[in-house]
Amino acid sequence: MPCAAPNAGATGRGVADMAALKPKHQRLVLVVLALVALVGAGLLAAWALRNQASYFYVPSAMAADPPAPGQAVRLGGMVETGSLVTAPDGVTIRFVVGDGTARVPVTFSGIVPDLFVEGSGVVAEGALGPDGTFLATNLLAKHDENYMPRELEDMSPAQARETVAETRE
Repeated sequence: MPCAAPNAGATGRGVADMAALKPKHQRLVLVVLALVALVGAGLLAAWALRNQASYFYVPSAMAADPPAPGQAVRLGGMVETGSLVTAPDGVTIRFVVGDGTARVPVTFSGIVPDLFVEGSGVVAEGALGPDGTFLATNLLAKHDENYMPRELEDMSPAQARETVAETRE
């Protein structure tokens, strides 16, 4: 006569059935639940950030495959020499960003960073307008590795070292 296990079959005990599992199987169930929670959290984060991504374009990539008008993107390149024009309102500027292959006209209204000059690197955040002009909402000026604060520009290297040493004290 066959002997039935004490917990065989569906007993309807819920948590009591989990306690009846061997420790090895309990760990497996917890690992599977943790993985499901992790994947769920990742999918939720990706869904929440789907419209927050800001793609980076250089002028030649923007000319070859322009983003949809109004789509938030970043445009990076060099401010072309002779292209910087300030509008009569004193706040709006127009300039051209180039990469040696293509050129993109840019319009920006706001406070310009101190390091923003012709011939320097810039990253403009904004969107491409229907007329092909990039409408920037923010400008990030890039500097080279030889950056020197204005306070130290007119000093000799020895004076600059002395000033830096004094600030560390």
